[in-house]
Amino acid sequence: MPTHSISPDHSIRKELSAFLRGDQAHASLDAAVKNMPASLLDKKPAGSPHNAWQMLEHIRIALHDLLEFCTNPKYEAPKWPEGYWPKEESPKSPSAWDHCVTAIHKDLKDLDKLIQDPKIDLTAKIPWGENQNILREVLLAGDHTSYHLGQLILLRKQLGAWKD
Repeated sequence: MPTHSISPDHSIRKELSAFLRGDQAHASLDAAVKNMPASLLDKKPAGSPHNAWQMLEHIRIALHDLLEFCTNPKYEAPKWPEGYWPKEESPKSPSAWDHCVTAIHKDLKDLDKLIQDPKIDLTAKIPWGENQNILREVLLAGDHTSYHLGQLILLRKQLGAWKD
């Protein structure tokens, strides 16, 4: 029988961090966006409601919203669904894609800081929420991000911009 030298709380926090980073059961953010041709950012494959830019920006908006909910006592949710999707069909500048990726990384890092803070009870109710807790929100962030990264990879395959 294995011995437990690491506390269960530490193990949970470590696994949550790994889950947010991806690259276990799903692709990481960096793998999903690597070498994406700028010429395809606003292209929609047949039948797709969104393009790569919209998908990535949606990930950024939703992730930031979850972080804000976890940390801001004055949090106000954006209007659903329009507040969670970009209005623009394409990036405003050639560097917008990279800025979006950087912003997602920052929010993932900030969520990880929250996870790793031993003073934070991951299961305590968020006072301004409706029975949500940090654990739920982190799981939601990881699940939502991985879901849409999978869609982004599928979209890239349809556009011929993904090498297995």
